[in-house]
Amino acid sequence: MLQTSAPKPIDDFQGWIATFAQSSVLVEIFVLASCIALAWGLVASARRFMTQDGSESILFGRKNVDGVLFPVILLTSVFVCNKILSVFLTLAVLKIAIPVSISLVVIRLGVKVLQVAFSNAPWVRPLEQTISWLAWGAVLLWVSGLLPVMLNEMEQITWKVGSSTMSVRTMIEGTLSAGLVLILTLWVSSAIEARLLHAATGGELSLRKAVSNAVRAILMFVGLMLALSTVGIDLSALSVLGGALGVGIGFGLQKLAANYVSGFVILAERSMRIGDYVRVDNFEGSITEINARYTVVRAPNGRESIVPNELLITSRVENLSLADPLVFQSTNVSVAYDSDVEKVKALLLQAALAQPRVLRTPAPAVFLSSFGADGLDFMVGYWIKDLENGQGNLKSDVNFAILKALQDNQIEIPYPQRVVHSR
Repeated sequence: MLQTSAPKPIDDFQGWIATFAQSSVLVEIFVLASCIALAWGLVASARRFMTQDGSESILFGRKNVDGVLFPVILLTSVFVCNKILSVFLTLAVLKIAIPVSISLVVIRLGVKVLQVAFSNAPWVRPLEQTISWLAWGAVLLWVSGLLPVMLNEMEQITWKVGSSTMSVRTMIEGTLSAGLVLILTLWVSSAIEARLLHAATGGELSLRKAVSNAVRAILMFVGLMLALSTVGIDLSALSVLGGALGVGIGFGLQKLAANYVSGFVILAERSMRIGDYVRVDNFEGSITEINARYTVVRAPNGRESIVPNELLITSRVENLSLADPLVFQSTNVSVAYDSDVEKVKALLLQAALAQPRVLRTPAPAVFLSSFGADGLDFMVGYWIKDLENGQGNLKSDVNFAILKALQDNQIEIPYPQRVVHSR
């Protein structure tokens, strides 16, 4: 831990000016500028080697000075220079540079971790501003020498909580320690999640997401326990709450617990993956999200269905792309009995192959399915692999192409015929 003595409260302005009027201040300014240049250069070099894809990270941010690494290197170099120069000079600038650097580290770490962990949360921006104001306020109090005085006064305000005595100072220090533990926990869990989900697709993405969710939950639980212990809360008192929660899950939260367990089973077994095209409870679409409690299925027409995970485990689900993404489609058409069968077959094949979404391998096929009451019944079968683009639109295009081909070649599509005998 950095050990620096805070300046005494400054009672006269002339004394404050005199501190910075020393000739050695120019040396301190030069050393501080060198520390800033050194930190900038090291961050720039590390950025070239560690961020090959150019993506933003907590350590580097968008620019060299916009991440956590720059203030950390600056703080380290300023602290080392402070220790060395304090042997020969009476320091002023470097003593102020240390709390300023600490404040930059706290602000950068808190802001960047919150931006990554809760990117879309509306309360992130006000919390970032609160962290900045608190950090700079602490620097101002430290530089003015009022911080130790305020801490001593806060320590005098105490009260009894059970068998322990607490003060305002211990509460503030515990809260800050708890916040630091939670931020570090969020940082580690976000880094692990980004590493696991990097360049993952399909079933691999689902499995990695399950692992990342489990790791984040475990780390957040451990961080919360450490934070509560830091504040001074007796964790043994939570055993009663844990027992009550277990009873609640056993009786009142059965469905909720079943959905969470089912979600992890789905992700672990990989029976359904993000991107699969499924039909469940008369709703058909592709899976866009698999969360711990529910799964989101999006239909080709844009409608989304939120399906509880327990339903996916206990009911029949048709996964059209589990083992093979290819899906077979067919359409039927009737022609007159006096039509040229071989020509009809060629025209139907040509109409199917005219659609770019129809696969060439396996190739479409034409079958004489039955001898109908009004004509010859043909079935045109073909394969597709992009269910997310819809099925009805492609079938309509194939039917339009068949109708045009038959009309251009004067092949009759017979009307229903009935023979009436009168006596």
